[in-house]
Amino acid sequence: MPRRVTKPSVGTAPRPISRFIVMATLQAARAARLGLPRNSAYSWGLNRAIFYAAAKMGFKRGGAPGEGARAPAAEGPAREEYHLGDDFAFRDTSKPGVYFTIGDETQTEKEFQRQIIDRFGSTKVWTEAWDEATKIVGEADLEDLKSGSRFYSEVYKPRRDALREHWTELTRDPGAS
Repeated sequence: MPRRVTKPSVGTAPRPISRFIVMATLQAARAARLGLPRNSAYSWGLNRAIFYAAAKMGFKRGGAPGEGARAPAAEGPAREEYHLGDDFAFRDTSKPGVYFTIGDETQTEKEFQRQIIDRFGSTKVWTEAWDEATKIVGEADLEDLKSGSRFYSEVYKPRRDALREHWTELTRDPGAS
């Protein structure tokens, strides 16, 4: 059964920033540094966060990792492989520009806004988190950014929990920054 996501009502504490949010944000910053325009970088970031979340759960809907991982689904948007360094995702070729897809869902900047940016509660807090992510990625070794596994182990993993905690604090007290 799909999980129902609701926004907190006024006066309640926001939900904590999750590792999913951190992954999507850092992946988007990575894609932007490697040359994708912001809307495409947001699509990449959300796509990779969804991919890693599915991998963590063992690809329950799609078999074991690697099993058919490169085969396009029979249904869904027209797509082709798109490579960012040694990493790849499927690009939705039915849309103008560069947007990525998993299954029959295309990750757009509107979806990134809804699933990632809106979780920060304000433009000010999102901008601070985005600036921090782009600084981290900007200081990272370019070869680490070009490698999906090195990005995960050298950029994301060492910082994920500190960023999650820091960004959660920002959402609870946006005036403290």
